[in-house]
Amino acid sequence: MIRTEFHVSENYLDIEPELPEEITFLHAEELAEKYPELTSYERENEEAKKHGAIFVIGIGGIMANGEIYDGRAPDYDDWNTPTVDGCKGLNGDIVVWNNVLQRSFELSSMGIRVDKETLNEQLKIRGLEERKELMWHKMLLNDELPLTVGGGIGQSRLSMYFLRKAHIGEIQSSIWPDEMKEKCKVNGIHLL
Repeated sequence: MIRTEFHVSENYLDIEPELPEEITFLHAEELAEKYPELTSYERENEEAKKHGAIFVIGIGGIMANGEIYDGRAPDYDDWNTPTVDGCKGLNGDIVVWNNVLQRSFELSSMGIRVDKETLNEQLKIRGLEERKELMWHKMLLNDELPLTVGGGIGQSRLSMYFLRKAHIGEIQSSIWPDEMKEKCKVNGIHLL
C-alpha cells in the first residue's frame, strides 16, 4: 500500500503520501481500556489519527468490560480464541486516517477462519446454533473443509483513499438517486 500511494503521488502531483512506514498493532481490549468512554468507532478515530495506520486485533468477541467491539458474524473470523495477555481473537482490520473525510477509514478485514471447535463456541455465544444445519457449517463440523486464513481488501476504498476522494461515486460508476447527486454536488463531490 505504501508503494502504491507513492506511485500515485508521483503521477498526481497534488497527492502527497500520508501512510506511515510501519503500521501500529493494537488489540480491541487495549483500545477499550484506553478510551472507556468512547465507542469502538471513536477509538479507531483517535488511534488512526495519532498513528496514521493501525491494525486492530480481536474484533467481534465479548471483551473484559462486557462490550462487543464491533459486530462480527460467528461463522467466519475467529474472534474467540485466547491469544496473549488474556485477550482473544485471531482477526483484525487495517484502519487508516483519512484526511479527506477527517475520520478513520477501514481498508481491510482479515483473520484466521473458524475451525470446528471455534465455530461451535462462537455460534453458542451468539445464540445461533441453528446455523449448524447450513451446508458450509455442516461441512466444517464434519472435517470436510480445511482450516483457512482469509481477508478482504476494499478495492473501492483503496481507490478512494489513494486518489483522495470523499465518496465511492467518485471512483466507481453507478446509478445514484437525484437527491444523492444534489447532496454531493453541494459538497463539491462529482459522482461518476
